[in-house]
Amino acid sequence: MKNKIKIIGLILIVIIGIIFILNMFNDKTMDKPHLEGDFSESIFAGGCFWCVESDFEKLPGVIDVVSGYSGGDGENPNYEDYISKGHIEVVKVIYNETQVSYEELLEYFWMHIDPLDDGGQFCDRGYAYSSAIFYQNSNEEILAKESKKKVEEVLSGKVATSILELNKFFKAENYHQDYYEKNSLKYTTYRRLCGRDNRVEEVWGNKVLNINDESDYSDFIKPSDEELKEMLSDIQYKVTQKDGTEPSYRNEYWDNEEEGIYVDIVSGETLFSSKDKFVSGTGWPSFTKPISSKAVVEKEDDSLFLGKRIEVRSKYADSHLGHVFDDGPNGSLRYCMNSAALSFIPKDKLAENGYEEYLELFE
Repeated sequence: MKNKIKIIGLILIVIIGIIFILNMFNDKTMDKPHLEGDFSESIFAGGCFWCVESDFEKLPGVIDVVSGYSGGDGENPNYEDYISKGHIEVVKVIYNETQVSYEELLEYFWMHIDPLDDGGQFCDRGYAYSSAIFYQNSNEEILAKESKKKVEEVLSGKVATSILELNKFFKAENYHQDYYEKNSLKYTTYRRLCGRDNRVEEVWGNKVLNINDESDYSDFIKPSDEELKEMLSDIQYKVTQKDGTEPSYRNEYWDNEEEGIYVDIVSGETLFSSKDKFVSGTGWPSFTKPISSKAVVEKEDDSLFLGKRIEVRSKYADSHLGHVFDDGPNGSLRYCMNSAALSFIPKDKLAENGYEEYLELFE
């Protein structure tokens, strides 16, 4: 009998040991493995980061979501002092742009918070739980601010969510990461009692927020070849319609230093900002990036015997603009454009020419 008890005891010890080892390997408090691949990152604040992390991780195309702190001046905040250091709870969304766009992230974010709440989010009150979108470049800034305007139109109210430039993101403690999975019962109870989902339903209901609409140029009809010959100069026609190249240093914008935006000479669609223009030493106007990732179309070009290049064309007018190279400043790209394909709109004439939304770039 005693031997049987000893055997049963040993079996129980072995089982407990196995469970302990398995829990070690499945311990959610451990850091996630390093992500391999070329992914993008965006920072959002929507109140309790447990909830925002849980919501974003359900969106297809999102690779990972990390809870953290941002918005303040204090270094190395933690859960005990992030408020005193001026930070709010945020999440870093790591996503694959080929599967989900930044505009889609914005739309998803808006429809999972209460944008009208200026005192926190849901049951969590105070600045630490306020909502915000942190932009990292001019393209994100424009898209975020445009989306905010659309939210105000759809909800017929003043949106309290801030649009802020990202300074620094600080990862929160490990026990906060994937909290909704590690402590599912506590999390579910908290979320229900906080009234988050009920309030979101109350605010949004059946409302539709489509901030990924095509631009005002989606209905642009390209003029006929004869019309283009009439409206364009010889060099403009040669460059935009025949994939030509203008002379270096003998073109209109290579040394233009005035603030403003560059648009397609044929359609007027927005292409580049002076904020991203730099002196490349090539004699052509050069930019580190387009004003929006969707503003241009890039295609392989093997017309030269020297090898393949990447051609840049406008999205709606299909104008040949130039080429993009990987030798820009500080590891960035160099969009080498033809002045003949562009029209420059100075900052002080943006409004009168219908581009007033881009004034925000120069504030």
